[in-house]
Amino acid sequence: MEDIIQMTDFVQGLITWGLSHGIRIVLIILGVQLASRFGKAFISRAIKRVVKLTIRNHETETKREDTLITVFTGLLRAVIFVIAVLMVLGELDINIGPLLAGAGIIGLAIGMASRSLVQDYISGIFIILEDQYRVGDLVKIGPIEGKVKDISLRRTIIKDSEGVEHFIPNGQVIITSKKLRK
Repeated sequence: MEDIIQMTDFVQGLITWGLSHGIRIVLIILGVQLASRFGKAFISRAIKRVVKLTIRNHETETKREDTLITVFTGLLRAVIFVIAVLMVLGELDINIGPLLAGAGIIGLAIGMASRSLVQDYISGIFIILEDQYRVGDLVKIGPIEGKVKDISLRRTIIKDSEGVEHFIPNGQVIITSKKLRK
């Protein structure tokens, strides 16, 4: 009899927890879905408007839009995911203070270790955002001169007059000269 009373108390406690915390967790998950969808739509529209104002070449416009949308949407999703995880952990009565402190220390260590990689990506974003050069342009980056074969957030590939391909990390692009087309 005592086992049955304990079982009903457990079930009742579980139902009570589910009606309060469980509903909040479900609402957090739904909020994440909505924020991701609206955020992606907003980012997509905003970037397409800005890119259309600055670029006249449709092929370059599409590549630039896709790259920027991917970068900013990924960043938004990462931020939303971290916030959602922290909110769910709070609902599970897990103290997130030590987790935040530990994540801060780990983030600092990773940031220091991957400083050049982060610098490459940030420089790549600005190269693409500012439309400094495009695929097919004749450029000189440092001592290397040639035609831009490919640009990504991480690196630029230049093919020189001898047919040699040079892979240049975007974080090392300090001075760029571009031959203007007539």
